[in-house]
Amino acid sequence: MMRSLWSGVSGLKVHQTKMDVIGNNIANVNTIGFRAGTVNFTDVFYQTTQPAAGPNANTGAAGTNAFQIGLGANVASYSVNMSGTGATNRTDRGMDVMINGDAFFVVRKNGGTYFTKAGNFNIDAAGTLMCETNGATVLGWGVDENGEIRKDTVDALKLMTPENQSSAPNPTTNVTLSGNVDRDDKLVQYSETGTGYPISVSFYDNLGNEYTAKLTLMKVPGDENDAANQNKACTFNVGISDIMSNGKSILKYSELDENGNPTYKPTDQYINLGGQELKYNVDADGTITFDSSNAMLTFNGSTGKFVSVTGEEEGMLNLTLNPGGQDNIAFPLDGVDIDFSGLTMYGGKGGCSIDPKKGDKGGNNAGNAAGSLNGFAINPDGKIYAKYDNGDEKLLGQIAVATFANPSGLEAQGNSLFATTLNSGEFDGIGEEITAVGSFSIGALEASDVDLATEFTNMITTQRGFQANSRTITTSDTMLEELINLKR
Repeated sequence: MMRSLWSGVSGLKVHQTKMDVIGNNIANVNTIGFRAGTVNFTDVFYQTTQPAAGPNANTGAAGTNAFQIGLGANVASYSVNMSGTGATNRTDRGMDVMINGDAFFVVRKNGGTYFTKAGNFNIDAAGTLMCETNGATVLGWGVDENGEIRKDTVDALKLMTPENQSSAPNPTTNVTLSGNVDRDDKLVQYSETGTGYPISVSFYDNLGNEYTAKLTLMKVPGDENDAANQNKACTFNVGISDIMSNGKSILKYSELDENGNPTYKPTDQYINLGGQELKYNVDADGTITFDSSNAMLTFNGSTGKFVSVTGEEEGMLNLTLNPGGQDNIAFPLDGVDIDFSGLTMYGGKGGCSIDPKKGDKGGNNAGNAAGSLNGFAINPDGKIYAKYDNGDEKLLGQIAVATFANPSGLEAQGNSLFATTLNSGEFDGIGEEITAVGSFSIGALEASDVDLATEFTNMITTQRGFQANSRTITTSDTMLEELINLKR
């Protein structure tokens, strides 16, 4: 009689434990990276009132099974499936990262190393990448002196260091011209008083200052108006009229006269254009007069295709400022190579259309001004780049992940943190690239894998199991009461 009472009590305990787990699952239905737990029961403590007996060939008696009475249930295990990937919760926030694969972020808190599925990251006051869910520092690899990822022991990813606050300028070494030169354009017709067709070429020096060189195109004098010669090669003179910075010419110096008006002084500076030293004069009123340029841009008169500039079929014309000029001018040491090979001379409506762009035809060597930190970007491979307002970017580090032989063996620490145990496997301190096990989804978080339909169904069966065990206790009590009442 007493056995049924204790069996009922054990049934109540295990079902209460299961209800506790169900309640925790439902409470964390919207917790980032949460994995639902499940409880399994086992039967225990059998009392054998009659042992098993085998058949007796001499007497012809059959064998009998053991007669055992169970004494209740215990919780056999609490398990969490930590493998795989939960549902995707899209956030469109660039610092939110979701793991696609069997891996964990490696974080540090209070001097200990932990692991988490929560990827809602941010930058703390010290400029370090951290997890907002638990305030832990995210660990990964930094970069070496060459800007390459250095895969040694994982450490905090310090992103907003003083050296990362700005991007160094780079000089422009190439400029590319594209478009069409229309030889019927009035601006390119030869004239002793004409200024030619203007082309504004912009570039940066090695301090990040931007300059604009004003080039000109004009036909060389000759028989260009002779209809019989229209299929011959057509040649244009490439000249220069000024170099500007911040809207002011850097080729002339001025002083104020007694009336406060600027007067300009002549200089001994010169421009090197395609290997020619072009000297210039500055009049008192600021007018700049250059020596005549011999840089010639030639097209095939029959096809309209580029032929050469200053005899160079590759189309390069180097522009360099005399280094003996103003002290505050720091042009690239080798000057700027201007590529004319992308120009054509097709017929048009009497107007040239030329588009100069910094960089070569592949967009390289365009240079840039100094830049200020504008934000960060995390790639699907975990590499973190600093973004600057000058368009530059810089590799700062890479987020590392950890994998385990038995991820379900990790021990929950609360705040979406897990620690290693003897049954999970150890962390080697270095970590792995996410590309070895999966990828990162940027702008998304891993949602809880709690299935409410399953949890409510388990809640019903748990409630009924609890009720049934309570009825075992009350029924056994009633039977005891009847037994006691026999003597009345």
